[in-house]
Amino acid sequence: MAQTLEVLSRRTASMEGIRSIVHTMKTLSVINSAPYEHAARAIESYHETILLGLHALLSQIGPLESSSSAARTKVLIVFGSDHGLCGSYNEVLASHVAEQLVDASQQTIVLCVGAQMADALRDQRLAPETTFFPPASVDGIGRLANLLTRHLDDMRRDHGTDDVAVSLAYFTRDGNKGQRPEVIALLPLDRDLVQELQTKPWVSRSLPAFSMPPTTLFQALIRNHLFASMFRAAAEALVTENAARLALMSQAEQSVDDRLDALMSETRSMRQSEITTELLDVIIGFEALKKNRHSKTALPKKESN
Repeated sequence: MAQTLEVLSRRTASMEGIRSIVHTMKTLSVINSAPYEHAARAIESYHETILLGLHALLSQIGPLESSSSAARTKVLIVFGSDHGLCGSYNEVLASHVAEQLVDASQQTIVLCVGAQMADALRDQRLAPETTFFPPASVDGIGRLANLLTRHLDDMRRDHGTDDVAVSLAYFTRDGNKGQRPEVIALLPLDRDLVQELQTKPWVSRSLPAFSMPPTTLFQALIRNHLFASMFRAAAEALVTENAARLALMSQAEQSVDDRLDALMSETRSMRQSEITTELLDVIIGFEALKKNRHSKTALPKKESN
């Protein structure tokens, strides 16, 4: 009986240690989400400035020449996780990417952010050409976006063409529904967006002016458009990753609490049984002593007769 109580005590102590770890992970997920969410909102303002610059440029140089031919090189950048404890986060996004590429008529170069996502993509038979480490802090988001932008520049130079189609795949927040996987096209620019910028009147007392050559300025704006879009995708991926980890840790914490309640109930029952057994032993011993005492007092009476 004592050994069983000792085993239950060890199990209870182990579960309490696990609960402490789960609670710590849950707290870290909440703390880490806030700065990434602020970064995602901040880059949206910067992106609006880039689009305003494109609007100013297009209002002066006229409509862009649209190319009807498909891009020579297609690149898909997938933003995933480099750490575990976030459920099927990477697997769901990799499956969504595979569904998007199943009907692709042209081979797509896949770039991946996160070692866990790279493994999930390989399971879908999508081998990433290059795998990047995700940022460990808010400051690292800008470095990652800049690294990806430079890598795309190197790919254009290596392939000897500027005709590159770039898309991003990542988890984004979906209001009360939680999160959903999304694949968005960055290059070539969306025709509706370009048409809107070209037809939208410039509301100002003075017309915009620029000193740089239009082609150089347009390339710089497109590069910043890529940077801002990848910055936002990386920030959204980190927010949703921590949200997924928070949800998983909340479920784990509830499971641990249920198991602790069961162990405590079993321990109380075992202790009560032990106390009852000890009381019965005392009572039985008392009755045995009492019986022996009566036997000793009854013996002399028989001898006198």
